[in-house]
Amino acid sequence: MAGRRRWSTEEILDAAVELLRTSDAESFSVRKLAAVLGTDSSSLYRHFRSKTELLRAVADRILLAAVDGYRPEGDWKQRITALALRVREAFGEHPQLAAVWARYASGGTGSRLVMEEVLQALSASGLPDAEIPARYHRIAVLIAALIASEAGVGAVTPEERAQGTELFRVAVFGADPERFPALARFARDVRPLGADRRAAFEEILAAHLAHIEAATSPTRGPARGGPPRR
Repeated sequence: MAGRRRWSTEEILDAAVELLRTSDAESFSVRKLAAVLGTDSSSLYRHFRSKTELLRAVADRILLAAVDGYRPEGDWKQRITALALRVREAFGEHPQLAAVWARYASGGTGSRLVMEEVLQALSASGLPDAEIPARYHRIAVLIAALIASEAGVGAVTPEERAQGTELFRVAVFGADPERFPALARFARDVRPLGADRRAAFEEILAAHLAHIEAATSPTRGPARGGPPRR
């Protein structure tokens, strides 16, 4: 009798990506993945010590895809923006995995490449070295939160999206103008949460980067309690 097939790490990750297309991190399990591959869980644990380690590896593959072919161009803000949009697009093709990345993070090569580029871009911004780690952290939290939020909208079915749009219209146009005067005033222009997601992503990120740029300006105010800058 022929033995069970030995699956490579890459084949396991490929299968995990496909399984996560139709499920989330909560319902995903090594047992389900093993069943898809026609093997037992113990064979997968030879590659990954836990479900969390496996999910982190899956998320890292998306980051690797995002940076594939990336070349830093422009100033530091353009570099961070271009990279963030590539990560957004990569997870946009796998919305179920965006929540996995936001929750479990990643310590693989993809993660290191993204971190390296953001840190290098910030180093080119004129920020003092002492401020760069904290600034990096804020940018990472912002991008992960925006991508995870957008993915949540993108993962709904067309039927759920249509129902949500109708509920939004009822909530906006059916609001009592005496109790909700501002809502009544702007009802025709208020957009559902899922509208213009890319534009919102770019504007929020641009505002944050502009805030960092202002901190590097030689005319910024003195640090609280410190002497004025000259």
